[in-house]
Amino acid sequence: MSTAAEIPSPLDAFRQEVERLRARGVLGRSDRLQRLFDFLVNCHEQGRVPKEVEVAIDAFGRNPGFDAGQDALVRVHAHKLRRRLEEHYRQEAPTQPWQLVVPRGEYRLSLEAREGADSEPAALEAQRPAVAAAATATTGHASSARWAWLLCGLLAAACVGLLLHGWLAERPDVRNRALLQSALWAPLMADNLPIQVVLGDYFIYGERGPGGEVTRLVRDFEVNSPADLEQRLIAEPELTERLVDLKLGYLPTSSAQALRQVLPVVIASGKPVSLTLASELEPASLKSAHIVYIGLLSAMGMMMEELAFSGSRFAFGASYDELIDMQTDQVWVSEGGEVHGGAERYRDYAYLSQFAGPVGNAHLVIAGTRDAGLMQAAEIAADPQQLSPLHGASSLKGWESLFEVQGLNGMNVESRLLNSGALTTQLPPE
Repeated sequence: MSTAAEIPSPLDAFRQEVERLRARGVLGRSDRLQRLFDFLVNCHEQGRVPKEVEVAIDAFGRNPGFDAGQDALVRVHAHKLRRRLEEHYRQEAPTQPWQLVVPRGEYRLSLEAREGADSEPAALEAQRPAVAAAATATTGHASSARWAWLLCGLLAAACVGLLLHGWLAERPDVRNRALLQSALWAPLMADNLPIQVVLGDYFIYGERGPGGEVTRLVRDFEVNSPADLEQRLIAEPELTERLVDLKLGYLPTSSAQALRQVLPVVIASGKPVSLTLASELEPASLKSAHIVYIGLLSAMGMMMEELAFSGSRFAFGASYDELIDMQTDQVWVSEGGEVHGGAERYRDYAYLSQFAGPVGNAHLVIAGTRDAGLMQAAEIAADPQQLSPLHGASSLKGWESLFEVQGLNGMNVESRLLNSGALTTQLPPE
């Protein structure tokens, strides 16, 4: 027979979940994430919600003159912590009744009931009808979406197969030794693992107006797949009538140009090559293949983003157009998303990195903040002369390079290297 004593108090349940996450190493090796998490735990137990400046000073040791308008340190790591927790609960079987969340726009930890848990306290039963209704309403969408995404993947693979056939027929001798021995590509040549090319794609959902018709398309960086949309509707059932899965997605036009630059290099390796979309990348691929990501930084998906930037000196700011050097606090903001005249140049950024996978394999990122940056990154990755200066950055932990790109009329005109160096951490083996 159940008794009230068997149901922990909210504070006890909060502490139990905190200790469970710590024991499972959910926060990884990031010292700043650990400090932010511990600080927010203490604030929760004290019953207070800190301001951004308090987090900066008390958790990260910033000076009292900290200016949140110029330093996005707190926003960046609050965003990282939120995504780390969301990813953990997304991948973990729902055996626990609670989950910790960082509410959007706030600097606090909140303990919430977890939908689909094996056991829940009786006090949560009153909340279940609305949540269950939202889950029922979205199940059909998710099932149809999986088939739609599978079809898109097969069509994309078929198209690339045709491209491969044409390129191989025209250039069967593509074997640029200098390129394959560069700091970027050499780690992929060290074993017999296949290469999996991953294209960054975007999931789009619709929003209905008062009359029930879809009035606009929405690209939400927190909703990257049909499963993400389903989770949003479960968490916020009041949105069920407004948001709808339209089975839509898109690839930036610059991805095709970048793929055309990089694919001959991949083929030159002589290894088996496969293609997938970032939204369909399976965790098992991170162990069974070398991953070559091609796309915008904002389209990587949470799994690749967490891996690629786990040891990086860079972090995203208020948006994916803003990159922050966490060692110097310097901020670079892409102008690629702004409207420009035909003869007006603008700044964009190209990013290249090579880092170790969980079993010693190598993963590459060839990316840009916007189209001009992505096209420049692909050109650098396929040019041994432009890769040559990056040899000094190579290390067992991996390396990264950031370039400023001059864009004009949607094309990359020229670039300059801003920073190139070794990653700071080594991914732990699984």
